[in-house]
Amino acid sequence: MKKIVFIIAFFLSSSFLFAEDNATLLSNANKEYSTGQYNNAIELYQKIIKSGYASFDLYYNLASSYFKVNNYPSSILFYEKANKLKPNDENVNYNLKVVNNKIVDKIEAVPDFFLKRWWNSLVNFFPSNTWAVLCIISFFIFFIIAAVYLLANSVFYRKSAFYLGIFSFFFTLFFFAMAGQQKDFAGSNSEAIIFNPTVSVKSSPDENSTDIFVIHEGTKVKVTDDIGDWYEIKIANGSVGWMKSAGLEKI
Repeated sequence: MKKIVFIIAFFLSSSFLFAEDNATLLSNANKEYSTGQYNNAIELYQKIIKSGYASFDLYYNLASSYFKVNNYPSSILFYEKANKLKPNDENVNYNLKVVNNKIVDKIEAVPDFFLKRWWNSLVNFFPSNTWAVLCIISFFIFFIIAAVYLLANSVFYRKSAFYLGIFSFFFTLFFFAMAGQQKDFAGSNSEAIIFNPTVSVKSSPDENSTDIFVIHEGTKVKVTDDIGDWYEIKIANGSVGWMKSAGLEKI
């Protein structure tokens, strides 16, 4: 029994020290950033990420640090990572527009079907945690309404509770679906940022195949397939081709 207590205490103390260490590193990194020591800040932020910690503020601050030293591909990468954790953040969206104006490629995106745009906007309206909280609240309301339906003697109250119960149950399912969709979006790594200065995209996963278009560092692509060390990518205008996997970093 004493051994079990010791093991539990050891893990709890280790977790506390781990969190405290990251908090200290984050505080030091923020100080380096505020004094203009951006490379030092980047080193500390990256050290925190390598420890397994991730947060919106961490990615946002790291992206801003990379922007300050003109490392635009890395800046875009971490702004995009921050965007996954907190969709539709005004500062992230604005900064992404600014940094994307600094890169070579200005690719005009093919507009999505309006229903798809509407659905994506709805899914990303809240982070997955917020959707989950709404789901729990809605289910709790459904539980109360169900209790009213079962315990009420009045026909009016039972009838009202029946329809309100259907309504609240529908919203519970809706919020649950939104939480799942947003979590899938945040966890997806099908999008990536090009890090090679220039990439000649091929018609097939073969060095001797035809070059079909050229893209440059900082461009955002979608990875649609992979064969060995080759990725099939799709860019914003719908063009598709193959490139070496070493030339990009997944978001």
